[in-house]
Amino acid sequence: QVQLVESGGGLVQAGGSLRLSCAASGRIFSINGMGWYRQAPGKQRELVAAITSGGSTNYTDSVKGRFTISRDNAKNTVYLQMNSLKPEDTAVYYCNADLGTGKYLSPYWGQGTQVTVSS
Repeated sequence: QVQLVESGGGLVQAGGSLRLSCAASGRIFSINGMGWYRQAPGKQRELVAAITSGGSTNYTDSVKGRFTISRDNAKNTVYLQMNSLKPEDTAVYYCNADLGTGKYLSPYWGQGTQVTVSS
């Protein structure tokens, strides 16, 4: 069974840091782009950061300079280091990856991990 499993969420005070991890497991032949999305209550899910298989990254403007996305291809894992957290970063964070499990690449989602930043 192919899946993405996230970890690392929690409660932190404003100004603090958290590191999210997302590991892909199962019968996977290749991984293309990977990314992190978030969804706050009453809001649409938004892209936070993404990284290509070659390591190119992009970020939404609100997290630039504070968040860093990285990946370990040997471990099929993507990370999101979040520093200088703000209350407005509070959301459920979802991992996303394009996984090659057969002939084609297909998008997969993690189950989500809650990040709560208190003021």
